[in-house]
Amino acid sequence: MWTKSHSVVTKEVTKEQMWKLFADVNNWPTWDKSIEFASIEGKFEKGNHFMFQPKGGPKLKIGIVEAEENKKFTDFTKFPLAKMYGHHTFEDTPAGLKITTTMKVEGPLRFVWVKLVAKKIVDALPSDMQEQIKAAAKL
Repeated sequence: MWTKSHSVVTKEVTKEQMWKLFADVNNWPTWDKSIEFASIEGKFEKGNHFMFQPKGGPKLKIGIVEAEENKKFTDFTKFPLAKMYGHHTFEDTPAGLKITTTMKVEGPLRFVWVKLVAKKIVDALPSDMQEQIKAAAKL
């Protein structure tokens, strides 16, 4: 198994604003310029899924395997012989809202998918999370 995390603490947004930002999957491309397409039918909740296409990449079906409003959610992408999870948490602390994203890849071909997908996601987390905070602050 391969796992990497990134956290940021901010007083610029609330957990409710961050949840609202992520739950509105259809508008992800308006604040994340690396996304070509994102679409969900129904609610952002455990058991549902959304379609997602990064710029220059294939369309992916991403499942929501955990969703606790204003607190956390976990998404799941299945690749040949590997699974990738994105765990996102929003935690109030005395210093501000702690936002954490943890990417995990498991399976026999995890090393391939880490190299092709997960490492790029993790490397972009510091800047991506700042963009998320800016976008959520407008909600």
